[in-house]
Amino acid sequence: MILSYPPLLWRLLGSLLSWGLLLIPSMASAAPLPSADTLVRDAFEYWRGSASTARLTMTIHRLSWKRTVSIDAWTQGESESLFVIRAPAKDRGNGTLKKGRGMWIYNPKVNRVIKLPPSMMSQSWQGSDFSNNDLAKTDSLIHDYTHTLKHHTTHGGHTIYTIKSTPHPDAAVIWGQIILKIRDDHILLAETFFDEALEPVKEMVASDIRSVSGKSFPMVWKMVQVESPDRYTRMVYETLAFSQGLPSHIFTRANLISSGR
Repeated sequence: MILSYPPLLWRLLGSLLSWGLLLIPSMASAAPLPSADTLVRDAFEYWRGSASTARLTMTIHRLSWKRTVSIDAWTQGESESLFVIRAPAKDRGNGTLKKGRGMWIYNPKVNRVIKLPPSMMSQSWQGSDFSNNDLAKTDSLIHDYTHTLKHHTTHGGHTIYTIKSTPHPDAAVIWGQIILKIRDDHILLAETFFDEALEPVKEMVASDIRSVSGKSFPMVWKMVQVESPDRYTRMVYETLAFSQGLPSHIFTRANLISSGR
């Protein structure tokens, strides 16, 4: 038996069906956004990888002068890193070791290893615009800050997330706030640092993204003082290789000394 409905009812049913078909793709495409904590941790782990070995050129630029140093660098896991200056000759052998929550520096001229107090972690590294924390990319960003996803945009076929990082009340950090821009493939594109009055102090921008060890990675990092754009430090990876691990003796104070000699 064929049921017969009034024309008005048929039109109503047709409209409901049409709206339902329109909503199905919209609902399917509305995937949940990743959490800010996940984005920050993934970007941090992507930056460092399991382990890496690199040769860097760092140029410190000021209005009346500039200085260039060549650096060998090793990193492993979340908190192990070693940086040793190779040139110029007067700075050769100066090194910085980060292991766990501790950091040590070595000066071959006085042949001494000095442990830095936590308050020194945010100080300038070798007179550059990068701090000890910036250079080592320590896990302070993960453990000392609360992260909030502010908004996201699309650019160049990628989603770019903007994240506000606010320090925990008891965190031993100097920044009142950090704003991060992270691409959907875990690349940290920019990092802006604010003082306690929430005024921007300096900004790090990544560029020259290339394929390294099978993954995309920015080969140039530039840290600029916001109020003095001619005061900046540009760091370029001359060589870079990621691996699954490095010998444990690399991240020791004994190796900090021997690498500096």
